[in-house]
Amino acid sequence: MRITLTALMILVVPAYAGDDHAAIRSGRTFVEKNCSPCHAVGSTGESPHPDAPAFRSLSTRYPLVNLEESLAEGILTGHPDMPEFKVQPKDISDIIRYLNSIQK
Repeated sequence: MRITLTALMILVVPAYAGDDHAAIRSGRTFVEKNCSPCHAVGSTGESPHPDAPAFRSLSTRYPLVNLEESLAEGILTGHPDMPEFKVQPKDISDIIRYLNSIQK
């Protein structure tokens, strides 16, 4: 049985797209639960904390991929009263995918 590249793409891309949507939803859920008391975590709205940047504009400050290491090690900087926290490895990729999905 021969499978052409087109046929393979038809089979693989929808599965990946579904996984990507699930990852984005998971990342959104995480930031809504843990970050929204201070940050605007959606594609609109103002941050509740005046020193907390809106997540939709983070890519104007630095490449979002750089957040992976910060999230893995524990974010120690941010707005002055930002709590220190660590993110579980399974959540990091989902958070980055979500953040990429809302950038201006």
